[in-house]
Amino acid sequence: MKAYLVGGYVRDNEMNRLLGTTITAKDRDWVVVGSTEGEMLKQGFNRVGKFPVFLHPQNKEEWALARTEKKTGNGYKGFEVDFNPNVTLEEDLSRRDLTINAMAQDPDTGLIIDPYNGKTDIQNKILRHTSPAFVEDPLRVLRVARFAARFNGFTIAPETMAEMQRIADAGELEYLISERVWQEVHSALNEDHPEIFFNVLRECKALAVIWPELNALWGIPNPVEHHPEICTGIHTMMVLQQATQLSSKTTIRFAALCHDLGKAITPQDELPSHKQHEIKGLPLVEASCNRFKVPNEYKQLALKVCQFHLLSHRALELRPSTILKLFNQLDVWRKPQEFEDFLIACKADAKGRLGFEKRAYPQAHLLRVTVNECLKVNAKNFVERGIYGKQIKEAMNKERVNIIQEIKNNFNKPI
Repeated sequence: MKAYLVGGYVRDNEMNRLLGTTITAKDRDWVVVGSTEGEMLKQGFNRVGKFPVFLHPQNKEEWALARTEKKTGNGYKGFEVDFNPNVTLEEDLSRRDLTINAMAQDPDTGLIIDPYNGKTDIQNKILRHTSPAFVEDPLRVLRVARFAARFNGFTIAPETMAEMQRIADAGELEYLISERVWQEVHSALNEDHPEIFFNVLRECKALAVIWPELNALWGIPNPVEHHPEICTGIHTMMVLQQATQLSSKTTIRFAALCHDLGKAITPQDELPSHKQHEIKGLPLVEASCNRFKVPNEYKQLALKVCQFHLLSHRALELRPSTILKLFNQLDVWRKPQEFEDFLIACKADAKGRLGFEKRAYPQAHLLRVTVNECLKVNAKNFVERGIYGKQIKEAMNKERVNIIQEIKNNFNKPI
């Protein structure tokens, strides 16, 4: 029996050594050669999951028996697994997706076992599939796209991109369950350059399968005076970039992706104008959220940004009563934090245009100030004045409209 360190821990340490990066290597995983399930259990390991994966009795690190896999059906579940004690380390590493993930380290000597030239690909900043078995698991398309987003500056080897497109063309992506797709999308949204993930998926024709509503935005024109970049798909990626710079919240980044979905169904004779695209987009946001089975907080923010982002952009010219109506529709009284997230997403939309990146967005400041002041208006003050029933709501609304008007009258646009 011999155990080796494998996976991201080895990869990240090698990247730090070879490229001078400062990635925190964590989640030490092990592969065990020359052992059996019975022997592992005798040593106190606890088995978890479907495959022969075990938790170390003390530190709870994952140890897995070396195994090979043989494709037997569609999707990423259609595999026959062999984990007999004769499986070699090289055979186990060969089933891994990318060469940079197919390295192991001998914990006794520190020696890196690199049968598929992962170190060379790290030095050349290339994401390359390890073996022809790459095409057997459609989830690898999303994983490679996510690694491209994580390791900004790495390029995908042409032969690997060709294999990714081959998987998409074969219809294998359709067998992925929504939870696994969302897990990869969510992980990508946590990266510093999530837009790379979606651009890679589009390039290999996978985005049309994974997220057709988003994929449909490329080639849809916008008025050049408002969108010098013209293409709605490019604009959406620019908005995602801005959202990533403005916030680490994945809810905001997801909403940025959804805000203009309605533009994809604008009639041809109306282009490049997009009348009521906010309302038309709501069913498409619903469909996207339902497909991925996203948490409710993602869905609710995405719907609100889709429906009301234009009103946010027009805040400086809106009547106070319209601003109050917007506040009510956004439920700012019960969800002030969600409203703040809404403003960040709208700001990302305004700045996510060619040449608009450094423009101020005073609308967010105006709406933020007015909400904070309006939140100070409460029913108790009116009850003390002898106002009851429906009159309280009317009085509160009137007070809030007056506050909004006063703030607008004295509002100075921030730089």
